Amino acid sequence: MRPIQMVDLKAQYQPLRQQITQTLADCLEQGDFINGSHCKAFELALAQYTGAKHCIGCANGTDALQIALMAADLKAGDEVIVPTFTYVATAEVIALLGLRPVMVDVDADTFNMNIEQLRAKITPRTRAIVPVHLFGQSCDMSPILQIAAQHNLWVIEDNAQAIGAVYTFPDGSQKQTGTMGQIGCTSFYPSKNLGAYGDGGAIFANDDNIAARIRMTANHGQSRRYYHDVIGVNSRLDNLQAAILNIKLPHLDSFIAARRRAADYYDAAFSQIKDISIPARAANSTHVFHQYTLQVPAEKRDALQAYLQRQNVPSMVYYPVPLYAQAAFAPMLGEVAAGSFPNTDALCQQVISLPMHTELDEEQLAYIVSAVCSQF
Repeated sequence: MRPIQMVDLKAQYQPLRQQITQTLADCLEQGDFINGSHCKAFELALAQYTGAKHCIGCANGTDALQIALMAADLKAGDEVIVPTFTYVATAEVIALLGLRPVMVDVDADTFNMNIEQLRAKITPRTRAIVPVHLFGQSCDMSPILQIAAQHNLWVIEDNAQAIGAVYTFPDGSQKQTGTMGQIGCTSFYPSKNLGAYGDGGAIFANDDNIAARIRMTANHGQSRRYYHDVIGVNSRLDNLQAAILNIKLPHLDSFIAARRRAADYYDAAFSQIKDISIPARAANSTHVFHQYTLQVPAEKRDALQAYLQRQNVPSMVYYPVPLYAQAAFAPMLGEVAAGSFPNTDALCQQVISLPMHTELDEEQLAYIVSAVCSQF
């Protein structure tokens, strides 16, 4: 049996090796490194794949979120609502810009933003909502968009973990994650479902004026060279990374299908075990399984992870500490009353993510399942 990895980038690379090697050699020969032809081609291809009108490449997913907030022209002290069960980058960029992160709980089954807490946290200073499509499926976007429209708020989607997921609205219409709010953001960190071989990110918009503001913000605030209309940043998708992503994008649907097959295998094995809760699959969203995350009793989680490590089965805990409890945010949040985020508190003690990638074979899956089941 091949060694089991959380994400097996080497195995995914092998069938694409010749094409990637040749494309990178062509890039080096052309000296086409910044805002090159591969960047332009990839932006067009990814916009077409997602259904977004505009796609703007940038240096990484965190930059994508920061640029999106800058393009929304929010002012210091404005409130931005985020879930407290997510990676730090979502709230980090809010704080960096002098905005105030306002945190809400998530649903215990989908791990995504709780709509009732979202409604309760809106104040006259609220200016934006950042729904995070966590672990591979969409937030419930219909009520989020309705709430945003009612209060004239920006919706900036953090789609770093769910590219390719499709949300179905109550009227039956469908859109991909990252294309429903005014702005969508994604990451091409190597472990993502569509990953580069280094950092990279992209921003999506359907409004021409918003897209123009994003492009300008990402390029030193200039719409033409040496004329700077706003304060911006320097954040570009590397042409070499774009070339790699251009090769991988046509395979994204097959990558997603392979992840779903692995998730189906896990589901079948774990669904009847009393102390294991398998990932919920929302009725109104497809799931692309960036992570396959179980919930187990808190008193068993750490022992299970230690046992899996001894069996050479990697696992991860996303996330052991909720955002609201991170020391970095204490000056902005003040004292948080106990029990304010009960689902997040429980999840941080209960979740464990198993290996999930496109090259998991049945032998590996059977070994992982056997190791987990032996502890219950």
